[in-house]
Amino acid sequence: MKPLRHQTLSKSGSQRETLRTKGQFWTPDWVAEFMVAYCLQDHPRQLLDPALGKGVFFRAAKRYAALHRFDLTLFGRDIDPDIVTQARQSELDPADLRHVEIRDFVLDPPSDKFPAIVANPPYIRHHRLSPSQKASLRDLARAVTGRHIDGRAGLHVYFLIRALQTLSSGGRLSYIVSADICEGVFAKTLWQWIASQYRLDAVIAFSADATPFPDVDTNVLVFCIRNIQPKKHFYWVKCERQGSEELVALLSGSMRKKYETIVVYQRSVVEALSTGLSRPPAQGKTDRYTLGNFATVMRGIVTGDNDFFFMTLKRARELGIPESLLVKAVGRVRDIEGEEFSPEDIERLEANGRPTRLLNINGISFEQLPSTVQAYLKEGEHCGLDKKTLIQTRKPWYRMEARKSPPIMFAYLGRRNARFIRNRADVVPLTCLLCVYPRHTDTEFVERLWNVLSHPQTISNLRKVGKSYGGDAIKVEPRALERLPLPDEIVQKEGLQKYVQPKQATLFELP
Repeated sequence: MKPLRHQTLSKSGSQRETLRTKGQFWTPDWVAEFMVAYCLQDHPRQLLDPALGKGVFFRAAKRYAALHRFDLTLFGRDIDPDIVTQARQSELDPADLRHVEIRDFVLDPPSDKFPAIVANPPYIRHHRLSPSQKASLRDLARAVTGRHIDGRAGLHVYFLIRALQTLSSGGRLSYIVSADICEGVFAKTLWQWIASQYRLDAVIAFSADATPFPDVDTNVLVFCIRNIQPKKHFYWVKCERQGSEELVALLSGSMRKKYETIVVYQRSVVEALSTGLSRPPAQGKTDRYTLGNFATVMRGIVTGDNDFFFMTLKRARELGIPESLLVKAVGRVRDIEGEEFSPEDIERLEANGRPTRLLNINGISFEQLPSTVQAYLKEGEHCGLDKKTLIQTRKPWYRMEARKSPPIMFAYLGRRNARFIRNRADVVPLTCLLCVYPRHTDTEFVERLWNVLSHPQTISNLRKVGKSYGGDAIKVEPRALERLPLPDEIVQKEGLQKYVQPKQATLFELP
């Protein structure tokens, strides 16, 4: 397996892309202070940082041990020798780094276990891992947890599994990581295993004003976990302002009656795993209805090459492509100005030179196509389109995914503008939008469902099912959108309850 490297944060395009590949974002000192305080409160003799970076946790640990007057030996791992050189230049002397090894922590782990582990793992998403890397990581997860972890898990997920395995009995782990570790498709399996084997002491979330990584489009959490018998409750904390004092006090067992910079909840582990560890506690009665009761959801069309398949009507005519081989389509969310998309919007986009037609050659042999269309397809082959990864799986390569025009579309990734869109232009969306297909097609039902979905209370519920990103952005995948809770009173106001048998209340919903 090739080494997975990491480096400093950069804002420019090419350097930011390199950063995404290497996956490391440096932990601020104030965050390192409370993470280390949690790990070291029992005054262990050893601490391991398995992703050393610039050594911020080592520096915080030295300060903590000196303040509390106990001996502490620092152990570290990293796969980048240059990073170790930088650590030597940042208040760490050779004695601090004598137990640092340049080795892969996940696939070449330490033979010893440690009573304290603190980590900011490389954040490398699954699509940046090679097939061989993914296979090795899946084998690791299965060997340690006895469960299959979905292949869409990033390296940081396997880093957590290895860190927990490396934690000695009674030991403490403090782990800062992207919130997708408890929001992805793999999350349920992962956290059921963790909650059954370890004690979750605390989860710290951050408001936009307190985020540790303000320049990074991700939402982060800190997990505090002990290798002792699990308990039914834990502290879920929302950090409202940057600062470590109150978090150090809380994580050291010193509860206060009033906090100025944090909000503290005591939560049931069962409720939190159901609601989502990155989300605030569920409050009040659970809504009986979800979008899935009334509609199905599919992603929009992936063309494989928008420049070739998606065009203006003017260009299609210039190429000699008949309208019978085209479907009206919308290709980006910002082409939709409001919550409805009309035929007039199609005309507006055409007038502005935006593509509105998707090449749709399905069920027609090449020989039956007009000569102008045959020439265009040959031009695509000459440019190598038929060899592109996604396109080459199609037979023939120019065959397009099929979608009926959805009455309702959903802009699934946004900060303050995630919204449902009434499709009155009879378009099909590309992958920037989700397709919402009502289970009943009569106009009255569709309009009533649209009224429910566009209601502010429904929009506010998106955070209950979406993945969270930096700057309050959320992303909602198709299956998650089907789980979107719909407010009971709005459903009843529109008279939709008669179309579905409400789900039975669960144990957690009973009064």
